Amino acid sequence: MSKPTVMIGLSGGVDSAVSAYLLQQQGYDVQALFMVNWEGDEEGYCTSAEDFQSARLVADELNIPLHRANFAAEYEANVFQYFLTEYAAGRTPNPDVLCNREIKFNVFADYAAQLGADWIATGHYAQLRHDDNGTFLLRAPDDNKDQTYFLAAVPRERFDKVLFPIGHLTKPQVRELATRVGLPNHTRSDSTGICFIGERRLREFLGTYLPAQAGDIVTVDGKRVGKHTGLMYYTIGQRKGIGVGGVRGGHATPWFVCEKNLETNQLVITQDMQHPALMRHTLTVKQWHWLVSTPTLPFTGQARIRHRQALQNCTVLQNGNDYTVQFEQAQWAIAAGQFVVLYDGEVCVGSGVIQ
Repeated sequence: MSKPTVMIGLSGGVDSAVSAYLLQQQGYDVQALFMVNWEGDEEGYCTSAEDFQSARLVADELNIPLHRANFAAEYEANVFQYFLTEYAAGRTPNPDVLCNREIKFNVFADYAAQLGADWIATGHYAQLRHDDNGTFLLRAPDDNKDQTYFLAAVPRERFDKVLFPIGHLTKPQVRELATRVGLPNHTRSDSTGICFIGERRLREFLGTYLPAQAGDIVTVDGKRVGKHTGLMYYTIGQRKGIGVGGVRGGHATPWFVCEKNLETNQLVITQDMQHPALMRHTLTVKQWHWLVSTPTLPFTGQARIRHRQALQNCTVLQNGNDYTVQFEQAQWAIAAGQFVVLYDGEVCVGSGVIQ
């Protein structure tokens, strides 16, 4: 009987490298695929070429075949254009969530199946439970690395043929294992940021794609205190880069963005971190993506509105055609365009885009 074939998404990083090693140890026929999701980076901000060389060294060390596939067109159409549209509308999108939904667990999964793979695997810090009731996405034990937030928009059925080999490990354990077995990239730093932005400042990057319209910066009391260079360059809760110093008669504490008024093109700021514009008990979602059987509402569980946030007790209510998430504790800097992800204990139950 032939071994099941697993296609590991090999990024060049240590997490996917250790994942490939563990799959081998578990007796799978392991193949690797390196994804090219971005092109046209003449200034060298994207590390794709360096990443591929690292992936090739790992594949050679493990003696597994390495495929290379170009998904740049799909990424541009289904992730990057969404990213620009959301910023143009004054929201703060999360392209990492979209990349998982549209590329890694969609285009990559289909491509791997065409190459004969029975399963796909990635180096995500998350766990899956496969049982008679279906497949369930579970939080990783390493709270600092848990990546279920970024996986919560993937269609549930896509997880049926997915493996997360390092989901039960902590990052230090992964590093130690990579060192012990002699993987060539065991000292490589983790990737940061989005490939198409790289080390550039977001302001610089967005300015090459979207027209910016300058406007007034005003306090919550309506006092004009400066000029902004375009609302798309700011997000709720932002402190750095606002460009407003001390105000005559005011105090020297930092300023925070608390509202982006698209109608007046005004950036509203406050020095009060506890201002009601920054501290909210509720948020609105228009549509849920469920990873479990649709729960009966109201649903009481936990949620997070950003990666690595501690889980917050909440209740989901239907409000006409929309849904309201009501938190026990006020939440700081809820940003439209980001995802709210729901949990029932260790099980990730669904996600929605914050309105």
